[in-house]
Amino acid sequence: MQDLAIARALHVLSVVHWIGGVSFVTLIALPMALARGGADGFALFEAVERRFAAQVRFSIPLAGASGLWLAYRLNIWSWFVDPRIWWAQAMLAIWTVFMLMVFVAEPLLHHKIESLAAADPDAALRRIGRLHMLLLALAALTAAGAVAGSQGESLF
Repeated sequence: MQDLAIARALHVLSVVHWIGGVSFVTLIALPMALARGGADGFALFEAVERRFAAQVRFSIPLAGASGLWLAYRLNIWSWFVDPRIWWAQAMLAIWTVFMLMVFVAEPLLHHKIESLAAADPDAALRRIGRLHMLLLALAALTAAGAVAGSQGESLF
């Protein structure tokens, strides 16, 4: 049973780091970069994002691995098909989106993003900001649903 406590702690800590970092980038770094504006603003965003990306390349896989271990040990596979436990499916979907973004899309599209930023850095930052806001809102809703759902309550 100690493995469950360790897995749960690792899962929560990795999600807090990951989504907390997304919050910081979205609500602090991006507005600061937009306020600075131009190439300097985009360079600021890139510097913050690069440091954060290096960290979440650890915390996102750790969230997935610990979540997988919890699902296995608790035998809760049915949660991922039960519409009443929508937040479990949402957690998996959010995790998948972020894994794809960090490990696939960002490396593949980095040069395109830099090209867009070279032409119009403020427009590039606004587009990135809208995507970050959407992902943060979905992650926050999922986290709220998971906390309520894990206590036997439902938000919807």
